[in-house]
Amino acid sequence: MPQFPITRRGTLLGAVSFLATPALVRAQDAFPSNEPEIETKIPVKRNISAFRQQHWQDHFDTLGTGCLLADINSRAVHYWGPDGQTYRLFPSSVPMSEDLTKRGYSKVVRKAENPSWTPTASMRENDPNLPLRMDGGPGNPLGTRAMYLDWPAYLVHGTHDTRKIGRQSSSGCIGLYNEHVEALYPLVKIGTQVRLL
Repeated sequence: MPQFPITRRGTLLGAVSFLATPALVRAQDAFPSNEPEIETKIPVKRNISAFRQQHWQDHFDTLGTGCLLADINSRAVHYWGPDGQTYRLFPSSVPMSEDLTKRGYSKVVRKAENPSWTPTASMRENDPNLPLRMDGGPGNPLGTRAMYLDWPAYLVHGTHDTRKIGRQSSSGCIGLYNEHVEALYPLVKIGTQVRLL
């Protein structure tokens, strides 16, 4: 039977592995496996495993001022800058059902830092306790940044509720971690092409 010497490095790695095990086990349960299907795709269990490489040329004729692709099935947002070199990929939240999902081409028509939130009529009908309006700040469902599309009530925005990312959890919008939307926000210009796929 081979003998392995006990080293300081081996002991340290073993201790780190032992301590990380509960966190890894909890991470395995972070994404639900019992969500309804989106369109005809079976829902993914873990967002990162579902990311598919995308190329802007498959979705847009030109880069223009930039391109933003929200891949609803893989729950990812892809951004390509007008320079042809800048590329970003972020995990996202997606609409709760196909009925709330709008697909097709749009563009960014407005941007806001610490946006205010006004629930739609259907949101208030489903939950009469919602406020008429909420100023930007902690607890605001739109997070720290919002990019409004030319479709009314559809946005790409941040969220303070990090449990929503990687899940079917929105009323139609595409949500990002606040730190991700803050990184994307200065790159996206008014007029940036958008596709929800």
